[in-house]
Amino acid sequence: MLVRDAPDLRVFMLRRNFDSIWIAGASVFPGGAIDEPDRDESWEARTRGIDDARASAALGRERGGLAFFVGAIRETFEEAGVLLAHSADGSVADGRVTHLVEARDGLNAGTMDFTAFVIEHDLVLATDELHVFSHWVTPPGSPRRYDTWFFVAAAPPGTYEHDNAELIESAWIRPVDALGAADRGEMDLIFPTRKSLEVLSSFDSAAEVLAAARGARQPDDTGRLRFVDEPSGGRRIVLPGDVVQDDGGLPCPT
Repeated sequence: MLVRDAPDLRVFMLRRNFDSIWIAGASVFPGGAIDEPDRDESWEARTRGIDDARASAALGRERGGLAFFVGAIRETFEEAGVLLAHSADGSVADGRVTHLVEARDGLNAGTMDFTAFVIEHDLVLATDELHVFSHWVTPPGSPRRYDTWFFVAAAPPGTYEHDNAELIESAWIRPVDALGAADRGEMDLIFPTRKSLEVLSSFDSAAEVLAAARGARQPDDTGRLRFVDEPSGGRRIVLPGDVVQDDGGLPCPT
């Protein structure tokens, strides 16, 4: 989730192509799956301020955590045209620079390798600018399950643009406006995206969001799920902060 103030808090969102196999037409944050090259140990020499040990600790893993940060940066570049990286001289690698624009097109077309591109232009990924926001795992029983980490980062200056293939629209939007649009049926939000926007809407500025993310303590990831019965006859998962009546109205511990 890329956030900035304009002048109040905004988050960058994209709309998926209506021909997509998965969540067609939904409004999402930049992201995607980890590619095998993202797991290469050599990335430690091309990342700033965080190695695999620190990344893994942030995600509650024994090893391999850095791949999630690398994958998040790569996918953000491919989908939003923004590269969270720095040149060898320390300057921001602006996505509007010609060779970066060409590289993004090549990555999306499958004619360019992200690792080779970073090495060729002597870039360092700004992994220390990504802060863990939440962790979502599809409940058991679903035919297709996902294990997904959400990150939040301050948006660097520049004009962002969707790839016009997998993503067909993009905009900076206030979290509360996105939620309102969804309530009116004007925007399609999957559940983790909606819950993330609800959290963002409780902050007034990007600085507040980032400060909270930096100071957050990771929840106990036991994998246990708690369900409650709904009056409609269905069941739902209890999330941190939810109020459940069978507990006497006490909030579920965060």
